[in-house]
Amino acid sequence: MYHYRRRYTREVAFGPISLGGYQPIRVESMTNTHTRDTAASVEQCRRLYEAGCEIIRLTVPTERDAENLRQIRDQLRHDRIDTPLVADIHFSARAALKAVEYVENIRVNPGNYANRQKFSSEGYSEDEFRRELDAVRTEFVPLVTRAKDLGVSMRIGTNHGSLSDRIVSRYGNSPEGMVEAALEFARICEENGYYDLLFSMKSSNVRVMIQAYRLLVQKADGELRHAYPLHLGVTEAGDGDEGRVKSAMGIGALLEDGLGDTIRVSLTEDPVNEVPVGFAIVKKYNDYHLVRGESAHLPVKHVIERQKGSRPEPPPPFDPFSYRRRVSARVFLAGFHAGGDEMPRVETEVCGRLSDAETVFQEINARLAPEKPPDAIRSELVGVRVDSAEDLAALDVLLAGLGENARFVTASTSNPLLFSGMAGNVAKARLDIREGERLDPDFITELDSLSQGALEFCFLHDQSGERVPAEVLVRFARKLRAQGFERVFFSVISSSPVFVYRHLVREFNECGIDYPLVVRFHKGCDDRLDTLIDASVQTGTLFCDGIGDILALDTGLSPADEIDLAYNILQGARTRMSKTEFISCPGCGRTYFDLEKAARSIKQRLLHLKGLKIGIMGCIVNGPGEMADADFGYVGSGKGRISLYVGKDCVEENLPEDGAVDRLIELIKERGKWIDPR
Repeated sequence: MYHYRRRYTREVAFGPISLGGYQPIRVESMTNTHTRDTAASVEQCRRLYEAGCEIIRLTVPTERDAENLRQIRDQLRHDRIDTPLVADIHFSARAALKAVEYVENIRVNPGNYANRQKFSSEGYSEDEFRRELDAVRTEFVPLVTRAKDLGVSMRIGTNHGSLSDRIVSRYGNSPEGMVEAALEFARICEENGYYDLLFSMKSSNVRVMIQAYRLLVQKADGELRHAYPLHLGVTEAGDGDEGRVKSAMGIGALLEDGLGDTIRVSLTEDPVNEVPVGFAIVKKYNDYHLVRGESAHLPVKHVIERQKGSRPEPPPPFDPFSYRRRVSARVFLAGFHAGGDEMPRVETEVCGRLSDAETVFQEINARLAPEKPPDAIRSELVGVRVDSAEDLAALDVLLAGLGENARFVTASTSNPLLFSGMAGNVAKARLDIREGERLDPDFITELDSLSQGALEFCFLHDQSGERVPAEVLVRFARKLRAQGFERVFFSVISSSPVFVYRHLVREFNECGIDYPLVVRFHKGCDDRLDTLIDASVQTGTLFCDGIGDILALDTGLSPADEIDLAYNILQGARTRMSKTEFISCPGCGRTYFDLEKAARSIKQRLLHLKGLKIGIMGCIVNGPGEMADADFGYVGSGKGRISLYVGKDCVEENLPEDGAVDRLIELIKERGKWIDPR
């Protein structure tokens, strides 16, 4: 939890490639064509192959679809496309036994493979629980045996919300239930001498997804014969920037923990669009192993000896398996509170210099957007840089010209004298502490602890160890606390924020320090997608773990894009809901309506319903299950037909697609959840 180290797993074969161990983290996608349409499926596989996709999954709802996998496979191999194929199975054991003949990997969902799934709340006696598990074993073992004979690997893929009634009756719709469902199937595999396994624990809720994978690793590695690889993904992530941010947050948080051997980014878009996003997410981690020169075939004995020789880490400063926000003091600034149980606030930095007064003035107003409604998406604090006495004088002029908006301005400097001059004149004055700089905390005694402005102390981390920022900042925190300062924030600017903030929180916890934290991300925008992903991973991980009171971005993106990114990260972490949450699947061969068109229409008409969660699902398989915590659902039920849900209850069945969105809006109005857009 305090530095990057990849979990070493059993290598599992996928035709010409393998994954696990120190193999590269593979990037997967899935077709959304109908598997019985050979030409369309082959063409989409070809496009995915040309985009660099390393594993291609196809849905297999029936035996006829399974049989047609042979035609698809043979055409691809004839065209010299040897990308491994995965058969995606729900419900049908007979389709699975046919599909396993033609693919390199088969995915089964323990929530609906040989399990009852009625979304009821009925209880199970111990005998009933055991009898149904025995029935699952009877139906599952033939697939295990056939996969073992053919040398085909298997993914046991649990989805949040699509657990069996039996599992829900005992564990609830929870990470614990997801893990136990997967372990039941893994135990059956091991009992039959089959070990070519990998796992997935997918959810549209990023926090649930992260917690489920962590819990799986803890339980599986303590019980099963091997450490099996993990396939990572945030299911039903949606489209556009929101889908990319959510995917990067969930997948990236686990990759930072060293977990994950293959990934799939699920977007409600052309599947080809998923591939570059996936490679952008895994690049940092694959490059890490290339730079270190770690062999993909490193002997297991050497790995075990090296890991045993590592010093044990202290426990993480948060519960990895459930969400609880770090306890911090509540601080008043700029007319609102931050910290405590307040929602996280958003701060951004102007790009211009104070010497260009007009440019800075215009940019501050653009970021604050005072003309927008009070609950609109905007930067709540805007920072400027002060590097000289001339800048300090220009700041005074700027504040005077901003009028009421001056109360939202923050300022930063690395000069203690300038810092003292700013303190009290802006909403928050930030002192940047340079790495290696000898800065005596005693200068704090010259500051006024009763000043109207808040203070922030930020460590600029570069080459030193990841514990150093915490060691430096805790000295300042102790001094400030002894002097009676209450309106204080702490932060770090680092290329590895996840680890340095974890160290900082642990040090603060041990010293009983509850000053709130500003989670900062500072990076120039060389590539828009890379910036979105890096910011989402490095800050979103912390907010998912309950760390952070203000999110501060300085990315080089346009002001509008930067502000949207901040709110998308907080919404993805479920810590601040600023707009409608769309739980939208990517579609597959089970989808019989224009999912992308429907998703665009629904988003356009419902985007203003702040905090409401809308599920948009291609089919019933992942419908009521995957939108487990959605308020309303729009689910495909046949060719051009839609069923509508309120929570998990289907209230309208088989509506014509043309009028289904209108009826969805009527349902929202009938339930008192509608507000007219401004």
